Parts: sequence; C-alpha cells; structure tokens
Amino acid sequence: MLVNQLKAFFAVARLGSITGAARQLGLSQPTVTTQIRALEEQYGVELFHRGGGRLSLSDAGRRLMPQVDALLQQELDIEFALRDSAELRGGTLRLGATAPYYTLTLAQRFRTRHPRVELSIAAGNSRQMVDALLAYEVDLATSSHLVDDARLHRVELGADPLVLLLPRGHALARRATVPLTALAEETLLVRERGSMTRALAEQALDAAGVRPKAQMEIASREALREAVVRGLGLSIFAAHETGRHPDLLALPFAQDMPLVREYLYCLRERQGATLVAAMLGCVETKD
Repeated sequence: MLVNQLKAFFAVARLGSITGAARQLGLSQPTVTTQIRALEEQYGVELFHRGGGRLSLSDAGRRLMPQVDALLQQELDIEFALRDSAELRGGTLRLGATAPYYTLTLAQRFRTRHPRVELSIAAGNSRQMVDALLAYEVDLATSSHLVDDARLHRVELGADPLVLLLPRGHALARRATVPLTALAEETLLVRERGSMTRALAEQALDAAGVRPKAQMEIASREALREAVVRGLGLSIFAAHETGRHPDLLALPFAQDMPLVREYLYCLRERQGATLVAAMLGCVETKD
C-alpha cells in the first residue's frame, strides 16, 4: 500500500498534475487523489500546496522526492533483474518501437534465436520512446532522434530518404520524381510533433521555401496511410515506412532529401544484461 501511495505522489510531483499521473500509472484520477491524501493523513504531513486548482510541492514533499526516487529505482532494478535472470530460457524483454520495418526485423531475428523469451513491443514516436526508456518503461527503444546522453548506449539500424506517399490515381503519380514545389498546391498530412519524419520534412520544405496549401495533423502512421488512400491529402514518409497498399504509391523527390536514421537505444548500465545484450547481438551480428 505504501509503495503505491509513494508512486502516486512521485508521479504527480514529477508531472505536475493528477491527470498526467493517472494516465502514466494506468489509474483513475480519483484513485491517485485518494492515495496521496491517504499518505498525507496517515503521516500527518502536507506534501502539496493546493490553491487555484494547482498543485505545488511543499518543503516536506521536496525533501521526500529523492528518497522516493531512489526507492522506486531500486524496485525497477529488482524487477528487471528478475526478468533478466532466466539466461534466455525465459524472461520478458520490452521493446519500444517507432519504425515497424526495423523493429519487426529485430523482433523476428530475436524470436528465432530465443523463442522462449517473451517479447513485448510498445509503439510511439521517437521522443516518446526515448522518454519511455529513460523512465524504465521499456528495456530498449528504437528512435530516429540522435540522442547524446551518457546514460544511453546507441546502435544505428539504418537510414532511409524521405519520399512522397500519394494515391495511385493522383496527377503527380505519373511523374518519376516529385519536386518539393509541387506540394504548394497540395494538402500535406503530417505526424504529431515529436516525430522525426515530420521535423525533417518541415526542414526540407522551409529550405525550399515551400508552404503546402493546407496541413492536417494525424497521430499515427497507419491512420496517415488510410487518409492518403481516402484522398484527404499527401504525406511524407521515410522510405521504409510506406508499407504496401494497392492504392498507394511512394515516389522519390527531385531534390536530395534528408535521411531518416533509425537507432536502437538501451541504458548503458544495462547494456551487458542477458536479455538486452541478446537483442543488441541481433543488430551487431547481421544474419
């Protein structure tokens, strides 16, 4: 009970809101509120100042933060040690994924070599996956962001140019290559902010002085593809992410486009752990 209350306290303190903490912990907002109030009432301490609908840490709450951080880190280390102790005859490895092409290739190779290890895959954009790794929510993560952080070990998986995804019946589909200037007359469908593909596409458009006629943000790669099929607009994808669909075509741009590089990250302190090392081996010894 105390550990759950401390987790609620720590999540609210770190994220600054009950709503964000509840989402991260997979709990309802009333449950998070009840856990914090129970902790305060049991020990007769005020951990947050409440006013104007906002929560701010009290002095007691600030003093408690590093101790709770250390406790929860120790719990995560114990949990990981237990999952990693099976010497590849069992255990569970959690992989955070951004690019399905590279991730599924890795997963296939890992499962072939270590069929008794359970592999779970969480999906998100590049920034979300690095954040999940640093929060110990996944054991390894793929990301298009080049992150220079002493806590992280990084391996490059590959690099692909940006291409234009469009319906086969579109007027531009008759071209061998598409100039960026053609997008000035089109609706461009883009991923949410935090996507490296979106960031690189926007850089290329800005450098060419091109502004699409309209823009629509769609949060998932699969929904973007479906929106292109339905004629809602065109989209810029990394070449390996376009997938296969009878109604879609991926065309290169006439200009040199930025490369979307994909990396695999793990925590440096866990680089030599059995399960993590086994996944890294699937990258570094290509089949």
